[in-house]
Amino acid sequence: MFKLCGFAGSNYYNKVKLALLEKGVPFEEELAWLGQTDAAASPLGKVPYAITEDGPLSESTILLEYLEDRYPEHPLLPANAYQAAKVRELVRYLELHLELTARNLYPEAFFGGTVSDGLKAKLRPLLEKYIAGFGQLAKFSPYVAGDTFTLADCAAAVHLPLVSSCTKIIYGEDLLAGLPVKDYLKRLGERPTVQKVNADRKINTEQMMARMKGK
Repeated sequence: MFKLCGFAGSNYYNKVKLALLEKGVPFEEELAWLGQTDAAASPLGKVPYAITEDGPLSESTILLEYLEDRYPEHPLLPANAYQAAKVRELVRYLELHLELTARNLYPEAFFGGTVSDGLKAKLRPLLEKYIAGFGQLAKFSPYVAGDTFTLADCAAAVHLPLVSSCTKIIYGEDLLAGLPVKDYLKRLGERPTVQKVNADRKINTEQMMARMKGK
């Protein structure tokens, strides 16, 4: 059975978990905090990683690709090669440009740390540029890649709330407000799979914050 390792406070962990739930793949979860990961399965000590029937795998996007190939039932990528590439393009924009840029703001936005005013000023035009680019690609009709729930929605469901929240906290405004993200996330929130992921994330995040305070 597929074993997903990491912790539910991680958006990248939740991207894979949501895909598993949407595809109906049986899986187990194994709690692994940063610093407590299996070095043989995740050489860089990152989460998520997985123990599969074929062996260990790391990196969330690789896990998604494996799931699509290994469990072709209930696909989350279109059969058409170009449309599948457009889904992957959206995932890349969400993660490489939006989430990883916004991540520099997380220490102050979410964890009680500080981010320099210089860095905040540097990141804002980048985020605005990347959000505009993402907005050109995203369809929100009703899903981010079109009329079907795909891997792009697995990524958007877990990354967009963080980008929205942290920019509102740091800049006093939601930099995603120009896109129909709020309505989109509300629709996604009606899916039982998304509700499950969000409920588990809330519980695990509380555990993570308590753990951080205890150090």
